[in-house]
Amino acid sequence: MKLKALIGTEVAGKITEKIPDAVVESSEATVVIAPGKTVEVMRFLKEPPDFDFNYLNGVTAVDNNDHFEIVYHLTSITMRHTLCVKARVSDRENPGIASITALWRGAELQEREIFDLMGIRFIGHPNLKRIVLWDGFEGYPLRKDFGKPKA
Repeated sequence: MKLKALIGTEVAGKITEKIPDAVVESSEATVVIAPGKTVEVMRFLKEPPDFDFNYLNGVTAVDNNDHFEIVYHLTSITMRHTLCVKARVSDRENPGIASITALWRGAELQEREIFDLMGIRFIGHPNLKRIVLWDGFEGYPLRKDFGKPKA
């Protein structure tokens, strides 16, 4: 099954028509959305007939020092296309974003892993707790500032 990567700028235009102020920026490869619009945008992308992204390939996070980036890889098995969506979270002390587990059950373990290793809270997650490290482990080892003294 050959998949086609959708053009981020084209998808961004359709998202904006449906959900104004949801798109922060876009490029050929990705769409960056406002973190407060995550569930609304993802629901729009999941539901047919426009995009029908019925499969969540993965969720991950990147620490960019001044903000975290949550990265979602989506696939429509029926329409045979893919898309990369990102949301930026700027609060390093108490980072949080809405959970998408109500839309894709497969996000549950991935969001827990991100919480455990990066410390990003997924608001509305049904069972947000550590999954790799033990309770009482201090800090989040995939953050770039892990182990460094606080200024």
